[in-house]
Amino acid sequence: MSRLRSLILLLLLAIFVSPAATQSLRERRQVASPDGTIQLSLNMTDAGEPRYSVTVDGKPFILPSELGFDARGGLNLRDGFHFFSDGTVFFSMDNDWTCPWGVNKQMHQHGNVMMVCMQNSTAQLCLEFQVFNDGFGFRYSVLANHADSIQVTDELTRFRFARDGDAWAITPDYNTYEFLYHKQLLSQMPYAATPMTFRTADGLYGSIHEAALVDFPEMMLYADDDSLCFRAELAEWPDGVKARFNGDGFISPWRTCQIARDAVGLINSSLILNLNEPSKLPGDCGWIRPMKYIGVWWGMHLGIQTWAMDDRHGATTENALRYIDFAADNNIDAVLFEGWNEGWENWGGSQRFDYTRPYADFDVERICRHARERGVAIISHHETGGNIYNYERQLDTAYQWLADHGIHCVKTGYAGGFPDGHSHHGQFAVRHYQRVVETAARYHVMLDVHEPIKPTGLCRTWPNLMTGEGARGMEWNAWSDGNPPEHHEILPFTRLLAGPMDYTPGTFDILFTQSRDLPQRRKWNDQDKGTSRVNTTLAKQLANWVILYSPLQMASDLIENYAGHPAFQFFRDFDPDCDWSSALAGEIGEYVVVVRRAGERYFLAASTNEDARTVSVPLLFLKEGEAYVATIYADAPDADWKSNPTAYTITQQRVVRGDVLTIRMAPGGGQAVLFELIKK
Repeated sequence: MSRLRSLILLLLLAIFVSPAATQSLRERRQVASPDGTIQLSLNMTDAGEPRYSVTVDGKPFILPSELGFDARGGLNLRDGFHFFSDGTVFFSMDNDWTCPWGVNKQMHQHGNVMMVCMQNSTAQLCLEFQVFNDGFGFRYSVLANHADSIQVTDELTRFRFARDGDAWAITPDYNTYEFLYHKQLLSQMPYAATPMTFRTADGLYGSIHEAALVDFPEMMLYADDDSLCFRAELAEWPDGVKARFNGDGFISPWRTCQIARDAVGLINSSLILNLNEPSKLPGDCGWIRPMKYIGVWWGMHLGIQTWAMDDRHGATTENALRYIDFAADNNIDAVLFEGWNEGWENWGGSQRFDYTRPYADFDVERICRHARERGVAIISHHETGGNIYNYERQLDTAYQWLADHGIHCVKTGYAGGFPDGHSHHGQFAVRHYQRVVETAARYHVMLDVHEPIKPTGLCRTWPNLMTGEGARGMEWNAWSDGNPPEHHEILPFTRLLAGPMDYTPGTFDILFTQSRDLPQRRKWNDQDKGTSRVNTTLAKQLANWVILYSPLQMASDLIENYAGHPAFQFFRDFDPDCDWSSALAGEIGEYVVVVRRAGERYFLAASTNEDARTVSVPLLFLKEGEAYVATIYADAPDADWKSNPTAYTITQQRVVRGDVLTIRMAPGGGQAVLFELIKK
């Protein structure tokens, strides 16, 4: 019997053995959040179609909405269902768990669960609902009767909103998430990738996403025929099938909705992580650790270096040693090297990379030895160019090679089309990403995944899955008109709700004055029209190290632009290994204020969109009875992201708990503050 079939049978068995199942619950299929403010109900139509609905504070939030699937081969997962007699289980969860890293290392999981099983002539269907004070999630467990295989052709899940409101989302695309966010009314939003974040007309905030995406295509949202209704749409296989399984059945990812009374409540939600399984990694996980890093990377995007070995090659032994020394001298944990291995010379062709053969001008033995001597970790790079067959053939060999060289962190890349018509986000690809995560874990390697499948909280189950891209990041500023200032005030309320992002902030040469006129600079991308730049102030670049959370946090610029720069002291002091975090204030697309604690130090940051802004922040997070020195990196009075982006000030002041910090931000600006305990 397969593990999946065993799990589904255990879920079904729980219906009959739980003490809760002995109650007469046939008429009561409702479950509420622990504080009673969110209530979810499940009903059945006369045609045997399950429907769920949700109220918040006693008001309709999700109107009765469809559930189920369409499938081939006579398998009916749509209608004709009836509930098992007394087949509903209720129980509560109230427990603490610990992350080896995260925005908060100490987590609390407090929710109420309702499991309902039903059947028709072809299948048994279990629906599990978990409701927390910050939202809800539900998933399907399907056990087919006498099926050799299951081919899902559509998901019927609907989100039928009771009220209109504003929504923020990117265009759905099953190969990339690298788009700018657009804001529209829910009633006018034609489609959305998730997370899709919204604010209803009566001021309630929410975000639709999914959790624990392991063996399923990703879900996106498309407007249904009815007003304010969105249907789940799944990435498909080349033949049009959405998901395929053997006849044992399947368990879907969670369909999730975070709910908050204010915008920052979404950021502070732990719903996505709480819906994932505990860590599967055995033994001591001390090899997993947050790190600050720099890298041979930005020069390629600027066009002054190349990935392939030529007269502008970036990943040379000379550059590697120089970057390692800079990291060691500036309290930086690691260095990333892109373009170190053979294969870049056939970019655009076979996309065949060799993950154990360095280029001739990259002396890996000498580089690894020097890194060990200086106490600096190496982040290797595995670009696939989309040729995942080639990558999978080398997986074990490549990760064994890394382990042999003492390398325990890899940035993967999938910049290219997948073979045989597969998309980046279909079930075939999701299985590949999961295979890489599990292989890396066996060799004690942490992952930073670029061109990834979106995060869905799997970093709880596989803590070596540290961070990833999955949105428009810093590199877009190097060869296009770049990301607008408001982009950084949208990401925390959208993409970052899904999990950490390797945005790679921290570019100081905002106008590219140090590289634009270099003779070796060449356009590698025809989107560069000579207008490329970073669309923020320098102080906002510092702030983004705190706001755009990643346990692997990069200082993205060329090290020449950091050497001797007073503002770089903030990154030297910064610690990505935070113990506690809280979003303090903000509105989607307007501004955001976040604080994080690492040990006894606090890092606070704020940023704003195109508008200048002043925000007052009570320092209620500081420890009572202690005094701190606040080092404040701020926009200068005449700073402006368009006309004077690099003007900044550094000041210090003594503060205690309860003081109010006044944060003044220039248009497109920000502020970063380090709070250090004054020793008695």
